[in-house]
Amino acid sequence: MAKRHDDNVLQGLFELARVLHWWLGPALAVIAYGALHHYASIPAPTQAIPGQLGQLGDMAVGELFKTLATVGQYLVPLALLVGTAAAYFAERKREQVSHRMAQSKHAAVLRQMPWREFEGLIGQAFRVHGYTVTETPEGGADGGIDLQLRKGRDLFLVQCKQWQAYKVSVDAVRELHGAMSAQGAAGGFVVTSGVFTADARAFAKGKHIALVDGATLTTLIKQAQAAALARKTMPGPGVRRSSSTERPHCPRCGNVMVRRTAKQGAKMGSHFWGCVTYPECRGTRGL
Repeated sequence: MAKRHDDNVLQGLFELARVLHWWLGPALAVIAYGALHHYASIPAPTQAIPGQLGQLGDMAVGELFKTLATVGQYLVPLALLVGTAAAYFAERKREQVSHRMAQSKHAAVLRQMPWREFEGLIGQAFRVHGYTVTETPEGGADGGIDLQLRKGRDLFLVQCKQWQAYKVSVDAVRELHGAMSAQGAAGGFVVTSGVFTADARAFAKGKHIALVDGATLTTLIKQAQAAALARKTMPGPGVRRSSSTERPHCPRCGNVMVRRTAKQGAKMGSHFWGCVTYPECRGTRGL
């Protein structure tokens, strides 16, 4: 039982390090080692004062804590460092997958990649667009929800479990809508590398649910890749960034907008900003 408890503690530290900023894991590892090493180095009393039986119990407890500190001074920092390293390599892998997708003109790459890579790729795309992303536990324990997004005080849910299906039915959208009601979410996304049925699109209307199909998803991933490249080539102080690279947010739903070209009507051929979730949202802005 004690070993299982220790394993749970180390697993918790490992998971904690994975979600922290990259520099916090090593910093906590140094602090933990210093504190535990200091405690483990404190000499313990070797004799109890005659007549004070309670001191024997205190000595036993103190010796137990010293033993735990002696072992923990190595295991705790190790768990934190391994968690940090795992997070770093997972992020690098997501960047490589994102780059591969950005170079691809088809959604076939999405359907062929492992599930966890797909989920991590979706999470990275939403992070670029200003969301705080939390991956839900594996196994569908959260009502079919794969990612939880937060922007300010608002919660958004993402369902991307049917990533291998070419056509996503209305059942997936209904499942997300039920989870949104249960968790009090402000909105939600159903993500697929394929397309949605007409029934799914009809059900989603007016329910604050964005349906992200393969074409839209490819655009989102390419935007994430472009944003990552922009961060690496950010100009120094005193250099103004061109306003044309700043993407506005949709006045209707708040999502990022993409540059589009009018294909019909009096303004055919002119450029404008259109919502990335079109046709679910038809918000526009002038250039």
